[in-house]
Amino acid sequence: MTRPIRVGHIALSFHDAAAEQVELVLRSAGHEIERRSAPHELMFDAIGRGEVDLLVAAWLPWSHGRYFDPIADHVRMVTVLYEPYPIWGVPEYVPAQVASIPDLLAAPAADHMERLIQGMAPGAGISEMSPRAIETYGLDDAGYHFAHGTEDECIGRFVDAVAQRRWVVIPFWHPQALHKRFRIRRLQDPRLVLGATDNATLLVRKDSESLIGAAALADLARLHLGNTMLDELDEAVRKRSTTPYTDYSG
Repeated sequence: MTRPIRVGHIALSFHDAAAEQVELVLRSAGHEIERRSAPHELMFDAIGRGEVDLLVAAWLPWSHGRYFDPIADHVRMVTVLYEPYPIWGVPEYVPAQVASIPDLLAAPAADHMERLIQGMAPGAGISEMSPRAIETYGLDDAGYHFAHGTEDECIGRFVDAVAQRRWVVIPFWHPQALHKRFRIRRLQDPRLVLGATDNATLLVRKDSESLIGAAALADLARLHLGNTMLDELDEAVRKRSTTPYTDYSG
């Protein structure tokens, strides 16, 4: 008897949103689906060990390159679902003269910006790169520091700050549904410490291709969501969760 296709996604809302679209394609080909999620490194380990058949999605080459390299011989890159990129962002009411990461060291940011840069899950590309940015730009000498947390802690702090008109830096990315609710101005990163645009790549284990079937693989190869669509899909997923900003009316 044919077993279900095991679809793995990184345990964040927008990865969940993209995985749902991959699953729709597989279901249309007659497959049953078994969903699995895990933090970044654990999900890459899972596909490397053959515990999942597909991974949605590897951000290559920047954010997830070090997780991908050990499993590269065991998987095939099927399609690019969207084109994510990391940012440090500030609320739109922070004056436009605060335009780049080095500007955090000068007035007016030095006088008003909160020093905590609240991150999210360890293992995310932006979580790995942000401490490097603090060191590279000398922000630690001015008291800036990065803290790991959860996705909701990162987003919730930004939402609370906007409600109180506080100046904060959010270590974030595009696409994500928060951009539909707020104008988040990207700080320029002249030294490219945070990386650049990635390809969010659907990975399939080579030894699972026959189970998935040529027709379904061909349909998956044509699947492209794009950043704008993923914002919409992520918002739909978030409305089913307890995320703080879904009820924000500002």
